[in-house]
Amino acid sequence: MYIGDYLGRRTIYSPDALAIVDAGKTPEPRLTFAQLNERANRLANWLRETAGIGKGDRVAMLALDGVEHLDVLFACGKLGAIHTALNWRLHWRELQQILAEVTPTVLVYDDAFKDGVTQLAREETPVRHWIHLDGTGISGSLNFGDLLDAAPTVPCVCETLVEEDIAAIVFTGGTTGLPKGAQISHRQIAWNCLNTVIHDLGRDDVYLNVFPMFHVGGLFVYTLPQVIMGGTTVLLKRFDPERVLRLIERERATVFAAVPAMYQMLTQTPAWAEVDLSSLRFCTSGGAPLPVPLVEQYTREKGIRFKQGFGMTEFGPGLFALAPEDAIRKAGSIGRPNFYIDARIVDRDNRPLGPNQVGELVLKGLSIASGYFNNAAAWTEVIDADGWFHTGDLARHDEDWYFYIVDRLKDMFISGGENVYPAEIEAALYRHPAVFQCAVVGVPDPKWGEVGKAYVVLKPDQTATADELLAHLGDCLARYKIPRHVEFVASLPISAAGKVLRRELRER
Repeated sequence: MYIGDYLGRRTIYSPDALAIVDAGKTPEPRLTFAQLNERANRLANWLRETAGIGKGDRVAMLALDGVEHLDVLFACGKLGAIHTALNWRLHWRELQQILAEVTPTVLVYDDAFKDGVTQLAREETPVRHWIHLDGTGISGSLNFGDLLDAAPTVPCVCETLVEEDIAAIVFTGGTTGLPKGAQISHRQIAWNCLNTVIHDLGRDDVYLNVFPMFHVGGLFVYTLPQVIMGGTTVLLKRFDPERVLRLIERERATVFAAVPAMYQMLTQTPAWAEVDLSSLRFCTSGGAPLPVPLVEQYTREKGIRFKQGFGMTEFGPGLFALAPEDAIRKAGSIGRPNFYIDARIVDRDNRPLGPNQVGELVLKGLSIASGYFNNAAAWTEVIDADGWFHTGDLARHDEDWYFYIVDRLKDMFISGGENVYPAEIEAALYRHPAVFQCAVVGVPDPKWGEVGKAYVVLKPDQTATADELLAHLGDCLARYKIPRHVEFVASLPISAAGKVLRRELRER
């Protein structure tokens, strides 16, 4: 059965085409599909013959971005095993709990996380084979490169694999307690790829990935569809604004995706003024609405066309797309649902709402995950009786069926009995010329229950006072929406995926 053996099938069609440029290494490997497939076969043979990995077994990964993430993903696909990438931002004790839950017998890690792995190895874990990517590794650890060199190249294929088998476990953000592990099936991968190709990708695209590969953004938004389509993907260990701009220019990237905070940081680097970005067909922004002034700056200074996107770990991840020609006309919209996605807005009683009514966004389609690993109860909480997935996002759509995320249910706060949506306030703040980054959270207030507090990072060459920003907001927002507090900060807490960590702001 070829389902899951993505590289084996792609190698038949274009063995000598450039698949991966791993720009996080020195020297930089430039691997064809045939070479990438050989690496995956070698690893699959070792996993099967030495580690005893078979269908349904988990192989864990704790590493910054690099080709090894894909080696593990594709080797697991050949065996019917499950790629399980771990969030390297977590404390080792949190990782220990996740390992106890998903019970991988193999852990691949890089030297950046050796200290945490050393602690894990001293504790009781299900891991029996430790494999390091660089450095010396912990005692008893095997070197990944040596392992590949010694393993046979004979093809591995799981003959019993079907579309509902699980390809990967990807963990959610984990806003409370341990993150939940969304089970990504081969069926979900196929339908996400089809949606992505319909809206985004061509056969000759070159994509630069800056999302961490323990997220669906790194593995599944464009990276895996690129392999299926036969395009080239450029990898970087982690987001570095100057390096990103240089790589887009050098590799003539045609597709780039990031979150708004990353796009803002790119404009502040010394390379911004001189770098040639004309190869880009479009840039995709997700995670939060892209500020209109930023879209206008990219268009004016670099001729960049933007697509706004929206996705999530448990669904897609590609769900909505806003065409570049609508970036200004429908500013703030995530676009329309992708071709094989159904979406609606519902009220608290799960009744569908009409245009411009705010309610919860719910989804249905074949690119949905197959539940949470070992947590059926949590999955039941987000799937209703008719099979709609409840996202927890407050949204609306207009008369033309363009959708707008109003805010997360958990981010909304109530001030004096009125619903307040931080995203709306942040969008207004971004229209002030001095604001570089901002985030608004609800804080306790003895009179109103909660009021807004804005954390603001100013542009390096700009100044503004709290009173000036509040006056600016007073020109465009109702009084109850205006924050009562403004705090200027040097930076905002940003996750590995480039999103603002609101929880940390609330805890300050």
